[in-house]
Amino acid sequence: MLHTDGMRPQLVSEPLSPSLAAALAAFERHLGAERGLSPHTVRAYVGDVSALLGHVMNCGITDIAELDLSVLRAWLATQHSAGQARTTIARRAAAARAFTAFAHERGLLAHDPGSRLGSPKTQRQLPDVLAVDEIVAVLDLPPTADSRGSDPVDLRDWAIMELLYATGIRVSELCGLDIDDIDEARRTIRVLGKGAKERVVPVGVPAVRAVDRWRQAGRPALVTFQSGAALFIGARGGRLDPRTARRVVQAQVGVGPHGLRHTAATHLLEGGADLRSVQEFLGHASLSTTQIYTHVSIERLVSVYQRAHPRA
Repeated sequence: MLHTDGMRPQLVSEPLSPSLAAALAAFERHLGAERGLSPHTVRAYVGDVSALLGHVMNCGITDIAELDLSVLRAWLATQHSAGQARTTIARRAAAARAFTAFAHERGLLAHDPGSRLGSPKTQRQLPDVLAVDEIVAVLDLPPTADSRGSDPVDLRDWAIMELLYATGIRVSELCGLDIDDIDEARRTIRVLGKGAKERVVPVGVPAVRAVDRWRQAGRPALVTFQSGAALFIGARGGRLDPRTARRVVQAQVGVGPHGLRHTAATHLLEGGADLRSVQEFLGHASLSTTQIYTHVSIERLVSVYQRAHPRA
């Protein structure tokens, strides 16, 4: 229940009670160890739930068992009053639902109040998609060697772009690749995706060549004891950070890695691939996600209609 005595809670900065802190810590372990979510996703969930529990404390609640639907709704209302975007509120509502479901499963809550928590509907914004000639114009200009040889970072960046476009993998999946995850003979890579689900993705010849050139002529110049088995490494030798990969792609092609992923999927569809194959390619658990994520150009739709419809 809401301990406000009819007044709006005043924001205070105080540590969480032992009950709330223990629930948050258990939730964080659950996300990382049991659900296998990426560190970035875990941080996002924990950050949102931490904000929720801070609101709970402001309402005078110190026992996780007292968390109910009215408290959740009041917290979302404060987000709205603060001018938060609909997408932010929707994300925080999703985090709250995940937390209360977890707490109910663990016996910390008698009922799951989050199951009845609504959130504003959001409109998914699709990233920009490059035309085939745009991406080809970039990738057909690999690093050139001068008298000193090609710069190792240039070789790495070229291999990154080739591989992202060839496979449509996520930037986190790219940065998590190890050297032995790529099979040059079969032209495939082994990817560890969301939820620690493994999949094998085909790779085109140009991408295999770019990665091989990076491995042979670029990586040895940057490798250190910190590199381990990482396929892509940073300038100081550690495993490549996703933020660095994002900057590289944005600077080279004007869209981020997610844009290249969407571009690869779109070009597959425009080339005649079926939606189920694209789902496997992208590693989506649900076909509905692929249907939202991808789109088919109007030119292809018109072309298919003219070929297939008897009255076209």
